[in-house]
Amino acid sequence: MKSLVDAIRRTETVARVGRVVSVRGATIEAAGPAARVGEVCSIEMAGAEMPAFAEVVGFGDGRSVLMPYGDAGGIAVGSRIVAMGSTGEVPVGPGLLGRVVDAFARPVDDRGPIVSTARRPLKPAPVGALQRARVEAPMATGVKAIDSLLSLAKGQRIGLFAGSGVGKSSLLGMLARGAFAPVNVIALIGERSREVREFIEDQLGPEGLKRSVVVVATSAESAIVRLRAAYTATAIAEHFRDQGQDVLLTMDSLTRFAMARREVGLAAGEPPTARGYTPSVFSEIPQLCERCGPAAASGSITAIYTVLVEGDDLNEPVSDTVRGTLDGHIVLSRDLAHAGHYPAIDVLKSISRLHGAISDPAHLAAARSFGAALSLYERNRQLVEIGAYRPGANPALDRVVDAMPRIEAFLTQRLAERVERPAAIEQLRQLVATLEVPHGH
Repeated sequence: MKSLVDAIRRTETVARVGRVVSVRGATIEAAGPAARVGEVCSIEMAGAEMPAFAEVVGFGDGRSVLMPYGDAGGIAVGSRIVAMGSTGEVPVGPGLLGRVVDAFARPVDDRGPIVSTARRPLKPAPVGALQRARVEAPMATGVKAIDSLLSLAKGQRIGLFAGSGVGKSSLLGMLARGAFAPVNVIALIGERSREVREFIEDQLGPEGLKRSVVVVATSAESAIVRLRAAYTATAIAEHFRDQGQDVLLTMDSLTRFAMARREVGLAAGEPPTARGYTPSVFSEIPQLCERCGPAAASGSITAIYTVLVEGDDLNEPVSDTVRGTLDGHIVLSRDLAHAGHYPAIDVLKSISRLHGAISDPAHLAAARSFGAALSLYERNRQLVEIGAYRPGANPALDRVVDAMPRIEAFLTQRLAERVERPAAIEQLRQLVATLEVPHGH
């Protein structure tokens, strides 16, 4: 009876109605309805069987500003707008596994309807800082360079910084297939339509798809739909986490999420700031990312967000915000990619802030010695490559130069190869034993 009473209380008995006043570009201005920011509204269109749907994104001069989820064609001045009373929910349940869905969790893979068992709000109240469990257990990824030198923890959030064409999608596919997580939730935000199918079939593959939910919003869809897709993927990941599962959430890309948020903010009248990004971009990125992490009891969301580095500039505004928000970053190098070094991880520019918390002392010592050896080589790389370095001048450098083929072999990995975390750490220890480079050399 209580659930019935609650449902009656939530039901609106008076329709909140407005009218379209103008349509400007991707925005609709309306007189009314009395709706909240983020509330979904239906817009009746003459001659159409189904209404269009739009979301309230702001207010100005006594009018509501809405952005439609689809094409605004058919919407006219005077079209009736009805507030629906919801700020958005997403259907969730085990039926999502193995499926490809859109920003509304509707199937787009031509495999029939999805049976959902519950619904979750897109933007729930944030979890208190002291209501979460500590991040303590390692998350094995199957990628040697990450598991041995940049160890991730269950519940960690990390950024994958990469320019175009340096193997970002390939590495994401390796992580989705090789990570030791029962559930993958993959959000493809603002991708080209061609790349979506290629990623699912070539990088993820049938085995990876079986335990994955892929949420897609292509670059052809409106900014408000691309924003919603990011929240839909996060809500789905939260559902599985609350069921006690360890979830790997990968979002490609957080930069396109920021671009969509900028587009919505500008349409709502926000002033542009750094590189045209609106203030809401820099407040909404932490709000989205903070939803990931461990649950209070069991279950966790380990999140990997890709950041598109424009012109390989690691100091542009979105990159700066993400670095300050997440628990570390992995940088992909264009020079390594051009040299055929895959995955093209620049381990000296990358960091996992939880590596020390989940690694034993012997592992940490090996990782530091490896970093010292690689740093020593990088400082003298030019001298070695042009033949100006004389062997014997620095015995530590001599050992590193001799070991470089083995170092390269350790840091590279075939796309289909999956290495157990203990095996990766043991390979690191054996390699470091031949280098004997002091940490502070």
